[in-house]
Amino acid sequence: MDIDKELLKGSVSLLILRLLSQREMYGYEIIREASRRSDRAFEFKEGTLYPALHLLERKGYLRSAWRTGENGRRRKYYALTARGRKRAESSRRGWAVFTRAINAVLMEP
Repeated sequence: MDIDKELLKGSVSLLILRLLSQREMYGYEIIREASRRSDRAFEFKEGTLYPALHLLERKGYLRSAWRTGENGRRRKYYALTARGRKRAESSRRGWAVFTRAINAVLMEP
């Protein structure tokens, strides 16, 4: 079953912050990791990911730097700032409260 795009749209930033709270990554790596961890339920398109990354960077939650990888390709790596780490944790906690409340309503007979 496909995930409703409207539900996903509101969760992209949360997912990015969570992934980057574990290590810095470049864009395509974020796409691959989200897909892998979600058993391919999250298949971000570049048109979804990069605007979200740029917005998070403008808000001061991310920093980025160009680097040359082992294969010689230049990639832009993203990492959380201190402010981004706080935001990632508060978003994670908020999501836990939200999903408990949603599940309580959905599971009630």
